[in-house]
Amino acid sequence: MSGALTSKLETILVVDDDNAVLTTVVGILERAQFQVLSAANGVDAIRLAKETKGKIDMLLSDVDMPLLSGPDLGETLKTARPDIHVMLMSGGPHGNLLVLNYGWAFIQKPMVPAKLVQMITDVLHSPNRSQLGGQEFDSRLDTR
Repeated sequence: MSGALTSKLETILVVDDDNAVLTTVVGILERAQFQVLSAANGVDAIRLAKETKGKIDMLLSDVDMPLLSGPDLGETLKTARPDIHVMLMSGGPHGNLLVLNYGWAFIQKPMVPAKLVQMITDVLHSPNRSQLGGQEFDSRLDTR
């Protein structure tokens, strides 16, 4: 892989308290050529973000986690890093309702890998870093 390509990789911080989900999502994103940071909870994610000197382009976090919820983590990181995109995910039946109030992108778990990568790419290249509400994406139903 060329150095020019490597220097352009976007960095995604993935946070999920389910280790199997975390490992799977990290693997999907690394295969899609993203730089990936990962944490098992919101507290570790905040610490990791503070220790990371470079840009973190996106937070991809589970909604419902112990210690700190995904939406609360998103708000905390947006305060420290206003340019960060936030995308939340949930396996629960009503996770999207929590997210829509924040106006962030949302994807329902379980996810089809290609659809996850496509949505992340779409959100990263959106001119509106706050992502207007209603950008729900359920990859299980999407056929594009």
